Amino acid sequence: MGALVWTVYVLRCKTGELYTGCTTDLERRVREHNSGAGSKFTRSRLPVDVVYTEELRGRSEALRRERAIKAMRRSEKLLLVGHPALATSA
Repeated sequence: MGALVWTVYVLRCKTGELYTGCTTDLERRVREHNSGAGSKFTRSRLPVDVVYTEELRGRSEALRRERAIKAMRRSEKLLLVGHPALATSA
């Protein structure tokens, strides 16, 4: 039996803000966010769209990567998710 694949994800909220998290089931987690049950942060910023994902082999690796992304400046996150034009104006 193989290890669970963890996905680190970045969501863009309706307000343009970015939210980073990790899960073993991305589709379920995005549904939870968009139903208002995902997190307090996204609850008042619906709807959300996935703008970046990264698959990792274990929970601890995923949590380390999530923490690293959360520590980035907004401009760095925008470059990571592929929005370089917004990064220069942010």
